[in-house]
Amino acid sequence: MSEKKTRGLTGPTYLTIARMILSILFLIFILIPADWAKIVALILFIVAAITDKIDGIWARKKKLVTDLGAFLDPLADKMLINLAFLALAYYNIVPVAVFAIILIRDFAVDGMRMMAARKGVTISASIYGKLKTATQMTALIILLLNFIVNLEFFTIVGNIALYLALALTMISGADYLVKGYQKFIK
Repeated sequence: MSEKKTRGLTGPTYLTIARMILSILFLIFILIPADWAKIVALILFIVAAITDKIDGIWARKKKLVTDLGAFLDPLADKMLINLAFLALAYYNIVPVAVFAIILIRDFAVDGMRMMAARKGVTISASIYGKLKTATQMTALIILLLNFIVNLEFFTIVGNIALYLALALTMISGADYLVKGYQKFIK
């Protein structure tokens, strides 16, 4: 069943825009060298991550899918995730190489999707991409929590989640690029 696309700003789109604003506020607070600011940053990240789930469910359930929302939603996700990885790389919590791989994958996939869109081809989100996003957000929450409490348990679990997210990042990137290539050669 195809979803009807509506025009204009909808509730889910406003929620997506709020996630973008929360992403910027997150970055501001995480860079303030005070414990209270780290806690605020973690809360902002969690609220923003929750809005990612809510806006998608809301848009589909109420048939409020828009072209603007479909464009902004992945952009808001990437803003939130990449700003968090940037901050954690700045604090030497996440290796710069890990952040670089995640960023390069995003640029490669987005570039391929834009090329496909110019030819009228849509490359939908895959299960790997959705798992990647969920795993990245989970890893970031654990690592941000550890940034506040600094416990060995969270360091271990956070790093396991981080490298699982990295693996899913590479798998989903390869999946998107293969699908894009297959659509281009047809």
